Amino acid sequence: MKLSQPVWPRRLPAATVVALATLGPIGRRLPAPGTWGSAVGTLACGAVGGMVWVKTWEILLVSAVGFWLAVGLCGEAEIRLGKTDPGEVILDEVVAMPLCFLGWYRLTQMAPVWAVLLAGFAVFRFYDILKPLGIARLQKLPGGWGVVVDDTAAALATCATLQLVRIVWLAAR
Repeated sequence: MKLSQPVWPRRLPAATVVALATLGPIGRRLPAPGTWGSAVGTLACGAVGGMVWVKTWEILLVSAVGFWLAVGLCGEAEIRLGKTDPGEVILDEVVAMPLCFLGWYRLTQMAPVWAVLLAGFAVFRFYDILKPLGIARLQKLPGGWGVVVDDTAAALATCATLQLVRIVWLAAR
């Protein structure tokens, strides 16, 4: 199966594509835009009830739709900006963040929601910046796929790390 850039975003005006992919001024004007994008994603997770009220299947559904939109918009933003995986494109971080918290539904009684959100943010930034475990290779996928899939993998690695810490912590109690 050959991955190609979705065609649907080509019909959108360049300003719209870039504004959505960069979250407007957040990605274009602030230093460390990936960190800010991750912060927006983390805050969005907290604002919708974080891990307390959102079930795993709901996170997966919203993430699948967000992933599809982000692949199209981030890939088209690459074309419109004339750059490969431009730093100012941060929709991929926002879309990936909910995946960090898979499996935390109703588990936050063991830790405050803010602590889980902060830990998820920090661990995600570690994986997103350093790109260990083969995550760096995923950036080589074409178009928006490379922009979004590496962040998705970093989010899933974050989820696994948080779950492992939770298991170890519970075993030590």
